[in-house]
Amino acid sequence: MPEPSEQPQDLTPHPDSVVLDATGLRALAHPVRVQLVGLLRKHGPSTATRLAERLGVNSGTASYHLRQLGAAGLVEEDTERGNARERWWRSVHQRTWFNDHELVEREPEAALAYLQSVAATYTSRTQQALNELQTMPRVWRDTFDMSDWPLRITPEEASALYEELRAVISRYRQDTPGATAQAPEGAERFSVITHLLPEPDAPSTSTGTNAGTGTGAGADTDAAAAAAAAAERP
Repeated sequence: MPEPSEQPQDLTPHPDSVVLDATGLRALAHPVRVQLVGLLRKHGPSTATRLAERLGVNSGTASYHLRQLGAAGLVEEDTERGNARERWWRSVHQRTWFNDHELVEREPEAALAYLQSVAATYTSRTQQALNELQTMPRVWRDTFDMSDWPLRITPEEASALYEELRAVISRYRQDTPGATAQAPEGAERFSVITHLLPEPDAPSTSTGTNAGTGTGAGADTDAAAAAAAAAERP
């Protein structure tokens, strides 16, 4: 498990984060745009052509969606890299926060589309890790885990659980643009994806709560996006 940083790191919005408003939410209510922003944040500035190759779409499609993201202030042209023949783009922020309950009610279709796109991105990221598992160094392969822990709790307890999870994650080094230079030798990007999934219609069981279904040895495996709770997405 990665060594905790000496000081807890706050996961609340900071200068490199964007808190979604209606404009931003509508702009991100498309899976390709969610993926484009994620790629620019993870790999840095790029062109529509290179991004299109990663996503398996044509460059015209990527260019269109980048312009829409640019109009919403989520990405911008990297003028230091661009030229007359090719435009480079970069993400304006490193994280997205979606925690406006009133916005969810005003824009239910956009909110659902955005959250579905985020969920699809998380699924794709998990599948990618699975595909690479056999060739991954053993020291990292042993940290991979997928578990579910069914609980029977109240809404208040669920909120407390969310805050406790955030507190644990905040003790570890966040992956920011400057993190590579400051990280110790052997540190790599490590994704912690949380899903807090209410199941109010699930029947009760006579056997009690299951302990979990881990499939790996190590830490359970940005940041949950949920319409009813604060959400941060790297």
